[in-house]
Amino acid sequence: MHCATCSEGRIPRLLYSIKGTTCEAGPWNVTYTRETISTKSGKLANAHNWKQLARWNGERFYNLRTEDIRDVPVRMFLTQRLMQDAEDILYRQIINATRFPGVKLVVITPDVHYGYGVPVGCVILTDHDGGAIAMGPVGYDIGCGMVSAKSEVPASAATHDRKLAFNREVMKRVDLGAGGKSIKLGTVDRTEFDNLIHGGAEYYVEKYGATFDRSRAERHRLPVDDDWHPPLGGRGKPERGFAQLGSLGGGNHFIELQRCEETGTLFVQAHTGSRGWGHGLATNYFDLARAEKPDVITDLDLGYFTPESNHYREYLNAVAAGGNFAIINRLIIFEQIAEAFEKVFGGELELIYEISHNLVQKEWHPEYGDVWVHRKGATRAFPAGHPALRGTMWEETGHPVLIPGSNKDWSYVLRPAPGAVSSGYSVNHGAGRRMSRGEAARSLSQRKIDDEYAAAGILVNVDGHVPIDESSACYKRSKEVVGAVVGAGLATVEYTLWPLASLKGTEGAGGRRGGKRLKRKSSKHH
Repeated sequence: MHCATCSEGRIPRLLYSIKGTTCEAGPWNVTYTRETISTKSGKLANAHNWKQLARWNGERFYNLRTEDIRDVPVRMFLTQRLMQDAEDILYRQIINATRFPGVKLVVITPDVHYGYGVPVGCVILTDHDGGAIAMGPVGYDIGCGMVSAKSEVPASAATHDRKLAFNREVMKRVDLGAGGKSIKLGTVDRTEFDNLIHGGAEYYVEKYGATFDRSRAERHRLPVDDDWHPPLGGRGKPERGFAQLGSLGGGNHFIELQRCEETGTLFVQAHTGSRGWGHGLATNYFDLARAEKPDVITDLDLGYFTPESNHYREYLNAVAAGGNFAIINRLIIFEQIAEAFEKVFGGELELIYEISHNLVQKEWHPEYGDVWVHRKGATRAFPAGHPALRGTMWEETGHPVLIPGSNKDWSYVLRPAPGAVSSGYSVNHGAGRRMSRGEAARSLSQRKIDDEYAAAGILVNVDGHVPIDESSACYKRSKEVVGAVVGAGLATVEYTLWPLASLKGTEGAGGRRGGKRLKRKSSKHH
């Protein structure tokens, strides 16, 4: 499976093919000069000096305005250091983000890094009535997201033996790695699978019961049209998902036991998404987008649909169905983790929140009205009083935002602040990669990494063998990333969490399940 965070050596072309001097697919049929944009050379007017053109606006973010960007507002929520460290190639992907039809605003979050067509850590607002539904800014792992839970069990209870027991008990209940299958539900037949992807968490709770409070999920259900028929088969084979509800996946997906600094108690976080179902849907719709406009969408990374497209409504349904799968997947995994936690620690886990970060959804914004908000590796951040929270338990506080760091760094639970309006009511979804997977394999010492984790008291899987391309050296420091969010007035910190034990699907069978080594390879799946 493709992972936006681990793409290497791929220089995406610009969104539009140029015929003569006119960009026919541009938001306003804008004319560009050959000297500014050339699809053959990939030339951009300000690729060499874009960072110098970013202007601090006095409100704790940078405004980026260049000849290539033209009139689309681009707001970059970075510290000076994060701006300096940003990959130069990000500029090309930022330009890509501004070129979809009907773009109103582009936001770059502080975890930003090279992605699939557009950066990971990118928010794009497009006009609701005539703008594009862009596919790269949703990505392959539709609805990927986080779940977080807390307990009253003191962190001192997490001895080495109990951490090991916890990891083993979770692995009996949740399958890891790219080929992981559902232990709880097994393979779901087509009729029941349709019920689940249409009904979301509402249907799951009604049919199977639940030990969690469903009101603590960001969404109970994303609406899917009754007459939508998913494109099974094809290159993507989304039916892979029939057997994967309740499995973790690979790449940067994880389950983590944590110590909360504010309470001194044990917390748990997990990160996963829509597995083969979402990846398969995305693959097939990317192919449909390119087939529909082969002269315009020359780069698969940058496919999109506009309202006149035959597939516009279909793709929105696919995003909703992928999102429903991902929500259920996280809630099933939470239940399995809670069972393991109670067995090992003798206490209960209380769900804090469940939230997605790879979606496109209709929202209202006071500057732009009704818009399609694309969050690629970014998380919704509605503060107290936001109209969408009216009548919910979060109306007066804002909903929690879950921000993981690496598995040897701090993670956070935040609360959105009123200033989030300036970022399209969005914040980052994690710390963000600073080293590619290939570079990690070439430059890092496995023994040194394993020894560092052992010395820190962090148990990875059951053998202490850290997936080197997911080790802390590969990620930005979360304190600086979250500091940029807090400093910009987007959110405040509620909980600060340190990792004690981590579970990941690994290449080369880094973990165990039921006392046997896992043979599955990791998906490089975001």
